[in-house]
Amino acid sequence: LTFFGFCCFLLTNVHAQGVIKFSKETHDFGSFAEGKTATHDFEFTNTGNAPVIISNVTASCGCTTPFWTHEPVLPGKKGKITASYNSAGRPGAFTKTITVASNASNTSLLLTIKGTAAPKPAATPEELAASPRMQLQTTGFAFGKIEKGQAVSRTFTFTNAGKTDLTVKGVYSACGCVTHKASKTTVKPGEQATLELRYTPRSLN
Repeated sequence: LTFFGFCCFLLTNVHAQGVIKFSKETHDFGSFAEGKTATHDFEFTNTGNAPVIISNVTASCGCTTPFWTHEPVLPGKKGKITASYNSAGRPGAFTKTITVASNASNTSLLLTIKGTAAPKPAATPEELAASPRMQLQTTGFAFGKIEKGQAVSRTFTFTNAGKTDLTVKGVYSACGCVTHKASKTTVKPGEQATLELRYTPRSLN
């Protein structure tokens, strides 16, 4: 009886596995003005009988930034994947994918976002002349060889060479592994400011 019970316990654990069920796997943003960051939450339910842990979420391009539920999602509970598409400088139709990797029975799932970023109207010469303009002292820096997992940073100095206030709204990278810290978010005409960029390598595991 003890041996039989032990075998049943093993069989129960072998078949205990989470299952990810998304309410939908494709989202169409429709048409929106270029320059907007379009964001959508893909919600899912764990319909299995064991906790689901999402190990990684990757996007097909650097213009799409995914975030996800990092805590284990218990059976019957919900989680979400948030996909943000930065349309700045990217007018036109787009279709991007997000790959979700987890310990669920469906270990790899593909989500899709699509839409059309309507081009901005061309600025008039007067608007261009009155606009802010970021002028960097240098636009590149080589860190050389860095250790695995080592985070490195570099500070760049820039001037607002335009005629109106310049606002630092964010920094975007192809890998999604660069964060920033600006000495000031609003830089008046003629003023200088610094922008610290911090690079944290992604784990290959």
